Amino acid sequence: MKVTPTDLPGVLVIEPTAFGDERGWFLETWRAERYAEHGIGPEFVQANCSHSAKGVLRGLHYQWPEPQGKLVWVSHGRVFDVAVDIRPSSASYGQWTAVELDAHSHRQLWVPEGFAHGFQVLSESATFNYLCTRPYRGEFDAAIAWNDADIGVRWPLAPSGLSAKDEAAPRLSELSADRLPS
Repeated sequence: MKVTPTDLPGVLVIEPTAFGDERGWFLETWRAERYAEHGIGPEFVQANCSHSAKGVLRGLHYQWPEPQGKLVWVSHGRVFDVAVDIRPSSASYGQWTAVELDAHSHRQLWVPEGFAHGFQVLSESATFNYLCTRPYRGEFDAAIAWNDADIGVRWPLAPSGLSAKDEAAPRLSELSADRLPS
């Protein structure tokens, strides 16, 4: 397993080792002791899976006051995956990083608590998986505008299929400090 830090503290790109032969391949998508060696040690309490068409953009989402850490990967297709530091006390507050995740490379992204997360589908469709450190709670669901000019994410495609929540999401600067992680 290869682990590479991104330019945002705590956000990691993980490349699990795939073992293959003429029959296909096998890999571990999660193994507690291996991931703990890289600081990914929380207990995961929920697993999610979504399937979307090309151009669909989901995000930038977070939960507050019960933030989630997320280990994410794609099992079918290809996505542009984004993490944004939304911790006002952080030196990288408002900065973003992105990585392309696809079913062929098996690459994963660790998005710690304190970050907003989003992705856009680049292939005809994609199946997106994530393990979460806390359960989803609708009352804590929050979003930041996917096109917040102050953040400046450069999405690769014109977005399609935006949810009503994503269409109406406020800019990061419009959120009060009590709605953001410390």
